[in-house]
Parts: sequence; structure tokens; C-alpha cells
Amino acid sequence: MSTELRNISFHGIGTPNGPEREPGEHRYWVTEQAFLDVLDECAKHPQVRLSFDDGNASDVTIALPALAERGLTADFFPIADRIGDPESVNEDGLRALTAAGMTVGTHGAGHRPWTSALAAHHDAELRTARTRIAEATGRPVDTAACPFGAYDRHVLKALRAAGYRTVFTSDARPAREGAWLQPRYSVEAQDTAETVRTRMLTPRSLSGRMVDRGVLTMKAWR
Repeated sequence: MSTELRNISFHGIGTPNGPEREPGEHRYWVTEQAFLDVLDECAKHPQVRLSFDDGNASDVTIALPALAERGLTADFFPIADRIGDPESVNEDGLRALTAAGMTVGTHGAGHRPWTSALAAHHDAELRTARTRIAEATGRPVDTAACPFGAYDRHVLKALRAAGYRTVFTSDARPAREGAWLQPRYSVEAQDTAETVRTRMLTPRSLSGRMVDRGVLTMKAWR
């Protein structure tokens, strides 16, 4: 039987500079101290897998040294069209992540929900963005995180056809080691080490696990 994982994702760390780039963005920014406290809690749980979405500059300035200090690794999912802008990671930063043993995947081109964007932007989101990130890191890109956690069977079919090895969502449920589709929990501004422990790391009951499987199956086939 495969091991149950808890995928925990972060976005921005510290104080965001300027207005939100899309509505609700600041809901997912955590203070540096809260981030470090949550990271210390996660380090106690070997079943935790960490990831970072959007490619904010804090991925390199704050997250990378904190991970290295604790001997942790993580998956990073930058938005290709934002690479090198003033608030985002640049190519040197992406190379620093891979040099430190981190995995860099794709979060698409323009941070558009793939459930609606693929009809008009399929190649830009699933192929061009991937190539842009691979060229920046010098490494193949075979993992993806769905922007806004949005997916359906058409999105999953397109991701499989494009050859992605692992796809991450935002379903706030446990995952199975080795599964192609990996649900994640998102850390939000009000979270603390205690709320992460309670909301994301508490063992699920048998009935809860059955509900999890049913919900994920229904979402994948809608």
C-alpha cells in the first residue's frame, strides 16, 4: 500500500509589495515568522511534501535559505510570464533553486485557470511556459501545479497528453505517494503552526478517507 502524503503549499512570504495582481492574492501571503514556524512544524512530519506557487521573489530570498538550513527540499512552480519581473524570481533565482536540490515545475504562462484558458491558450500554458522554465533552469520540466487549483477531466487529459509526470492541485486533502494527481493544502495568511497541524496534519478517519477518494474521483471526471 502506498504511503499517505500531506502536500503543503505556500505562495508569498513576508509583506507583499504593491496591490494584488489578482483578487484574493494577499490571502495566501504569510509573514516570515509564521512561515518559519510552519516550516519547523512540517519538518517534524516525514510524510509532508512542500511546494511553492507563483514564483514570488520570496521563494529565493526567504524560502530557499530556510529550507537549506533545515535540510528540506521542495517543489517550486513559477509563472512563466512573470519570471524576472520586480516581484518575482528571475532566471538566476531559478538556477539557485535547482542547484540547491529543489524541483522546479510550471504554474503555466499567465496564471489563468486552465479549465477556461486552455481553449485559447493551450500551447502557451502547457508547452511554451514549460519550455521557458526549462531553458531558465537548464533542467527538464515534468511537473505542473494547476493555477487556482482549477481542473477537470479535459485539463487532466491535456496534461497527460503533454507528458507531465506529476500534477498538483489545491484540493485540501491527503495524497498518495507516487500518484499522478497530488492534492495539496494551501497555507493562508491567518495560519499558524497549530492550525497547520490541526487542519492539515491530523490523521483522517476511515470515513474521512472514503469521502476524500469520492470527492477527488468526482472532480477528476466532471
